[in-house]
Amino acid sequence: MRFMKYILAGAVLAASSLSAVPQAQEPIKIGVVTPLSGTYAGIGQQVRWGIELAANEINAAGGVKGRKIELIFEDEEANPSVAVQKAEKLIQVNKVHFLTGTVNSGSTLAVGQLAERSGILIATTVSFADSITGDRCSPNVFRVNARAGQQSAALAAWLAKEKPKSTVYFLGPDYEMGRSTVAAFKANVIRVGGNSVGEVFAPLDTKDYTQYFGQLRAARAQVLYTSVAGNDTVRLFTQLAEFGLLKSLTVLGASGTVSAQNINAIGAAAEGFVTGVGYSAEIKTPENAKFVAAFRAAYKNDPDLYGADSYGLLFAYKAAFEKAGSTDTDKMRDALRGLKWNTPQGEKTIRAGDHQAVQKMYVVKVTKGKFVIANEVSGDDAIGDDVCTRF
Repeated sequence: MRFMKYILAGAVLAASSLSAVPQAQEPIKIGVVTPLSGTYAGIGQQVRWGIELAANEINAAGGVKGRKIELIFEDEEANPSVAVQKAEKLIQVNKVHFLTGTVNSGSTLAVGQLAERSGILIATTVSFADSITGDRCSPNVFRVNARAGQQSAALAAWLAKEKPKSTVYFLGPDYEMGRSTVAAFKANVIRVGGNSVGEVFAPLDTKDYTQYFGQLRAARAQVLYTSVAGNDTVRLFTQLAEFGLLKSLTVLGASGTVSAQNINAIGAAAEGFVTGVGYSAEIKTPENAKFVAAFRAAYKNDPDLYGADSYGLLFAYKAAFEKAGSTDTDKMRDALRGLKWNTPQGEKTIRAGDHQAVQKMYVVKVTKGKFVIANEVSGDDAIGDDVCTRF
């Protein structure tokens, strides 16, 4: 009987040891809710490529403290209600540890509310609306890409130098991101001595932008600022060219307006377009050269800011996990606040107060079909004030 007790005890110990092995090596599940279809599918593709490339590199190097990263994708269709449904599934069914991928700013705000209620963290690598880390900030929401205000600060500095006291007309998409980007750039235009001469907001997936051209002509604007993106940009720029408006306008825009995903479809109409961005494939550093080469080898395309920021996010998560020692939400939140880490575009810092990334900004001009860096603005000069008061 004593002998049998020893055998049984040994069997139980062995079984518990074996069951502990897979538990210790449980993958870190990251839910990626991003548009894989529709107007913003090209942006979602860059998000997917960037985050997959980072996950592959991290996993090939042994993972995060021995745990592999598992990515689970859901198509949010750039629709906030769909994004919430898909995020809920990832949280409740797939038991993800972290959320990312949202493109539409409305989706980021909506999923951010769900994440806060569910006790899980989310980071956007794309959404521009200042409110995400501003008046609608959340303790569970982080942003590792540049917000509208940072882009606008960089672009306004270029405008003041190259086209001082210009008259500017604004055309944005009619939702949170569009209104936020227009408001941010208008404030910066006025700050540097420019003049606003009108604005209009078009629904997403607008097929005919010519209905707004009469207002644009009547305003006698020297500069058009737009923050449409994806396929909407292709239609807008094509129609501007067809109606001869590009001959008398300088077109500026948000960093997602003309991207690696749509520049070929836009063609010659994109020539001369200027934007403020947090990333360019033309950044001349060894780190960026390595990243661009790996991205091209994997996907036969250049990375844009969405691909670069999504790639950089996983290395921020890795650094925070190594500091926190677990996927626990409270510990990871504390680890991400104030985090400094290296990315293809240089060092970034997540500002502890509002969870907004601080980074160098670039002004990029489309020249002969390429994105050429025209100016730089330091992270401290572009970041603006921390206005988050919720936490």
